[in-house]
Amino acid sequence: MVSPGSFKNDFGIDVMQKIEIIPAIDIIGGKCVRLSQGDYASQKVYNEHPLEVARMFEDAGLQRLHLVDLDGARQKQIVNYKVLETISTRTSLTIDFGGGLKSDNDLRIAFECGAAMVTGGSIAVTHPETFVEWLLSYGPERIILGADVRDGKIAVSGWQEESSLDIFPFIKGYMEKGIRKVISTDIRMDGMLAGPSYDLYNEMLDEFPELFLIASGGISCMDDILKLAENGVPAVITGKAIYEGRLTLKELGKYMARVS
Repeated sequence: MVSPGSFKNDFGIDVMQKIEIIPAIDIIGGKCVRLSQGDYASQKVYNEHPLEVARMFEDAGLQRLHLVDLDGARQKQIVNYKVLETISTRTSLTIDFGGGLKSDNDLRIAFECGAAMVTGGSIAVTHPETFVEWLLSYGPERIILGADVRDGKIAVSGWQEESSLDIFPFIKGYMEKGIRKVISTDIRMDGMLAGPSYDLYNEMLDEFPELFLIASGGISCMDDILKLAENGVPAVITGKAIYEGRLTLKELGKYMARVS
């Protein structure tokens, strides 16, 4: 990452820290969809060809992609690996992949199909010994912890189930085992276009200052992203705001050009 640079938002506020912007593609049935608050019944198809969407992100100057296999999350095994393979071989995007990674074979398929990183959420709750083995085998640059939360509790299985685990001890335990990157979504905010959970992320960074926190959920406009940057959040995932036209690829490209 480059040294932090200054970028003025529309209100003249200086953002002194670069934030990595990661667009998201969620897949159901091979199509690009978005949900609201993790509800599969709320799915809306935005494009039947995820590669087209990925190429638009690439053309805008974005370098990363968060690719989620929602079918896999629900079926508890990797499903849409062909979408991953197509995007990884036909774009230059650096992809982190999640959804349905429950076994060593799932992990192998994800990496063989082009994932640079994988995100493990449910597996870190249900089979922590397996997740720790992955972390030791592949290292903290390739294994990301998914710490998605609803009312302070970790949620699993595509957010269809809530665990009894409190989020802060959960993150702390895995940081002690070597995790450095965490994607955290406040499920109540996801897909609602009402702004992210600033207080939650501020608490996380206060508690874990060395954490590479990737905020997710609720982004409604560019100023949401800039405020996260002001607060010291190093990376953010955004999806629905782009698909709904609240956040344009032109804006994202302009930001990337200013801070690179």
